[in-house]
Amino acid sequence: MKFTDGNWLVREGYQIHFPKIVYDVKQEEKALTLYAPCKYINHRGDTLDGPLLTVKLTAPLEDVIRVETWHYQGEKPKYPNFAVANEDQDLDIVETDQQLTFQSGELKLTIDKDHFNIIFENGLGELTVLDQKGLAWIEGPEDKTYMRGQLKLSVGEHLYGLGERFTPFVKNGQSVDIWNEDGGTSSEQSYKNVPFYLSSKGYGVFINHPEKISLELGSELVSRSQFSVAGEKLDYYLINGPTPKEVVRRYTKLTGRPALPPAWSFGLWLSTSFTTNYNEETVNHFVDGMAERGIPLSVFHFDCFWMDAFEWTSFIWDRKNFPDPEGMLKRLKAKDLKISVWINPYIGQKSPLFAEGHEKGYLIKKANGDTWQWDRWQAGMGIVDFTNPAAVKWYQDHLRTLIAMGVDSFKTDFGERIPTDVVYHDGSNPEKMHNYYAYLFNKVVFDLLKEVKGENEAVLFARSSTTGGQQFPVHWGGDCDSTYEAMAESLRGGLSLTTSGFGYWSHDIGGFENTASPDVFKRWTAFGLLSSHSRFHGSTSYRVPWAFDEEAVDVARHFTKLKNRLMPYLYRHAVANNQTGISVMRPMIFDFPDDPLCETLDRQYMLGDDIVVAPIFNEEGLGSFYLPKGKWTHLLTGEVVEGGTWIKEHYDYFSLPLFVRENTVLPIGSNDLKPVYNYTDHVTLRLYQIQQGVRVETPIYNSTGKLAKTFTVTREDDTIEIVVDQPAEPFTVELVGIQSIKNSSVGEFESSENGIKLKIPAEEKTITIALE
Repeated sequence: MKFTDGNWLVREGYQIHFPKIVYDVKQEEKALTLYAPCKYINHRGDTLDGPLLTVKLTAPLEDVIRVETWHYQGEKPKYPNFAVANEDQDLDIVETDQQLTFQSGELKLTIDKDHFNIIFENGLGELTVLDQKGLAWIEGPEDKTYMRGQLKLSVGEHLYGLGERFTPFVKNGQSVDIWNEDGGTSSEQSYKNVPFYLSSKGYGVFINHPEKISLELGSELVSRSQFSVAGEKLDYYLINGPTPKEVVRRYTKLTGRPALPPAWSFGLWLSTSFTTNYNEETVNHFVDGMAERGIPLSVFHFDCFWMDAFEWTSFIWDRKNFPDPEGMLKRLKAKDLKISVWINPYIGQKSPLFAEGHEKGYLIKKANGDTWQWDRWQAGMGIVDFTNPAAVKWYQDHLRTLIAMGVDSFKTDFGERIPTDVVYHDGSNPEKMHNYYAYLFNKVVFDLLKEVKGENEAVLFARSSTTGGQQFPVHWGGDCDSTYEAMAESLRGGLSLTTSGFGYWSHDIGGFENTASPDVFKRWTAFGLLSSHSRFHGSTSYRVPWAFDEEAVDVARHFTKLKNRLMPYLYRHAVANNQTGISVMRPMIFDFPDDPLCETLDRQYMLGDDIVVAPIFNEEGLGSFYLPKGKWTHLLTGEVVEGGTWIKEHYDYFSLPLFVRENTVLPIGSNDLKPVYNYTDHVTLRLYQIQQGVRVETPIYNSTGKLAKTFTVTREDDTIEIVVDQPAEPFTVELVGIQSIKNSSVGEFESSENGIKLKIPAEEKTITIALE
């Protein structure tokens, strides 16, 4: 929202009040409060007739400073509010005549009392500045008021995040409203709005408001980031890094870290698609067709029409197409499949549940007490009121029946079009609930799965979300077209989301709307199976690979098997995400923050710490990508290239730019048929360009997230030593790019396609390899 007309004028109807000085200070053990009048005080008379802003500064966590600013403090409390951690750090405040300073960890704040100016800095220097116009109370038309914050943008500073956004990855120059919408992937709207952005300068800003926030990111003022909310209070957190990973680590400590998804969820998901015709025969044809073609399948998903039309959501199987759902699910699970079904938080008027929900007050109401309804999506639909504990139990009990029938996961669709002219059971403010509703919806479903299935067995496929929703994985990108442009915009959305504290992200392989060409489908298949989670799903057409061409079948098989073998590596990063908040797939700047060329890359990403993935976005099969400095080895071919440069190279459908960085010990699993197996049994450790003096620890977790063993690889001069802390199963060491060695203390060695391979017998604890 813009309040000014250029650099000099204020928009008609608005009056902006800035704090001029710090007139008074209140120091407490855990807080510093500033009283800042919006005019200079030259004599006692100047203390009359004018606004005074109250600014409270606290340190909820080390390296985090919270800035709360009020104009009027007499407003009735409104809720819900985000659940934010608060360790309430003590403040060591130093005051002089002109300044106040305190520090939280390495994050230092300096206040100029005479001209109301606040500098945020860390050990590397200045991060940003809140100047005299950096806080404001604004009077607007129709007696509306707003609070606004501004922070200085430095030359070359880039901003990222704000949830899943399909606009340019770098947010500078954009106007962004934090307001969930069902707008697809081709617009500025977002299903997952998160009021957190990350700066390339090494800090992040979390705006602690569930309601609508308007941001101007180097747009209204090109050298300022700006955020405003309606009302009388502004609340935000400035989070130190200095690296992007450290910023996200602290942000997720504040707002919650993702649960560990079950290992089976990393396998391939196949859907019925949306409006296609399907019944049990169709499902069996798809499932058996995948098996016959040797494409490993982990999850089968039933989309909306598993229920009768007009009745979403009823939680009742359409018996015309699925006459024996219990038996059908049992038969599918006998094929070692997990089952997912589609749900949403809406109850169509034709649903058998609508009358009960209306009579018992389980649905959101109008001010006059009527149930709120409309005809968009489902005729006469109401919306479940998840602020009502009885409604939560009612909804969960229906899901519990499906779980008992054999359902393992729910696709929690919709939850964005939440009205604001409504009344909630617990008195929640409708403006605050609009975005927050998605959090409640997904929490209700995830909590039930966790209760029934157990720890680390709950997983969703969720579309809508906001701050805190990262705790309930997995999330997918919503409705995209079936083109290269849609594939690229989907990736931009995923990178923005994983910059915003979300650990996992998926997308509809081949696109959702329309039908992809075989070319696009095959390229998207490689991209999808090198994402954290992978699902074939469409709208009006099926997404089984043989519907495109026979080569698509081979491509799907190739990359599904590759992903299954990467599970020891991927699941290690899933465990790390649960512990640290660092996403499994993420933008290049996370791992190379000091490389300026990585700051704007949005057509490639890191998959874990060590692998770069650059999908192909054109019919020519031309990969255009950048590798940071160092030696990089292609995962599939063993080709070694020197980084620090842009590369353009053609790839067939069975490859793409997929490079492993130097000093990597990459565990490759022994099973390519499924994602759940013993990750340490006959594992292959691929050593990539281990440099002199380097020590690499490679933990391997089992499929329940427990540490199984750790391999430690050290190179000194021409000797590589491998130590296993829990020797048991045999394993293989592959020295990628090395064609010969002098000897090995243990095991037989042979030449392989990628280098030298050594087979290490069980119970060996230390292996020494002499290089030539």
